[in-house]
Amino acid sequence: MQGYVDCHCHISAGDFDKDVEEVIENSKKAGLLALLAVAEHSREFKKIIELSQRYPGFIFPCLGVHPVQEVSPEQQRGACLQDLDAALPIIEKYKDQLVAIGEVGLDFTPRYVRSDTDKENQRLVLIRQAQIAKELDLPLNVHSRSAGRPTIQLLKEQGVKKVLLHAFDGKPSVAMEGVKAGYFFSIPPSIIRSEQKQKLVKQLPLENICLETDSPALGPEKQVRNEPKNICVSAEYISKIKGVSLEEVMEVTTQNALQLFPKLKAAIRP
Repeated sequence: MQGYVDCHCHISAGDFDKDVEEVIENSKKAGLLALLAVAEHSREFKKIIELSQRYPGFIFPCLGVHPVQEVSPEQQRGACLQDLDAALPIIEKYKDQLVAIGEVGLDFTPRYVRSDTDKENQRLVLIRQAQIAKELDLPLNVHSRSAGRPTIQLLKEQGVKKVLLHAFDGKPSVAMEGVKAGYFFSIPPSIIRSEQKQKLVKQLPLENICLETDSPALGPEKQVRNEPKNICVSAEYISKIKGVSLEEVMEVTTQNALQLFPKLKAAIRP
C-alpha cells in the first residue's frame, strides 16, 4: 500500500480558504491517499460535505460536536446537549456519506471546565454521540485533552469498539488501556517537538497507530500553519522511534486506517 491516510484533519478551517486546492495538490504529491475531514461544530458541517463532494474519493467527511465550543473568538466553553441538537438533523441527513462521527470527546482543560456540571455536560454529549456511532455502525474520531483516562473509561463503559484517539496527551500507561480495548491512536507531526508523544509511540504497538496532521494545528513548528502534506513527518519520526522502515510504517498505518474506517476501502485499493 503506497501512501498515507490523514485520519484527522480540519481542512474546512478558515486557514485553508484561500489555497485549499494547492494544499490538496501538495498533500497528494507528498503521498497522501485520503484525508478524513473532522468537524468541531454544526456550522461547518455543510462546508465539510461540500469539500468531500468537490474531492470525492480523497476527502472523507466526519461530522460531530467537539467538547469545546466557541462563544466568540475570545471565549470558549464546554459543549452541552443544546450544541448537539443543531447537529443531529444534519448528521441524519448525511449519515450514508460519513466515515466517522467526529471530532467528539472530552476536554477537561481548566479554562473550559469550571465545575463538575461542565464535565457532566461534556460526558452527556459524548455518550449521545457514541450511541449515534453505534446505531450507524461508524467509528468515533476522539479528542481527549486533559481527559485521557476518563475518555477511555467512558468509551469502554458505552461498549464502543471502533475508536481513534487523536493526538492523545495522556500517559502511555493510560493509552495501553485503550490498546487493550482495541482502540487506535493517531500521531501528528508535532511529535518531533513533543517528548510525551515520543514516549507514547515507544510504548504503543505499531498495529494500534494511525497517522494524522490535525491541520492547521499540531505542525512540526509551533505557530506555523500545519498542512496534510506534513503527514510524512509523523511517519518518518515513528519509523525512527520504532526502528522499522518508513515503508513498514506506511503499510501498517494505512492498513490500520482501512480496518478502522472501512468506507475508505472503496477509494484505496491495493
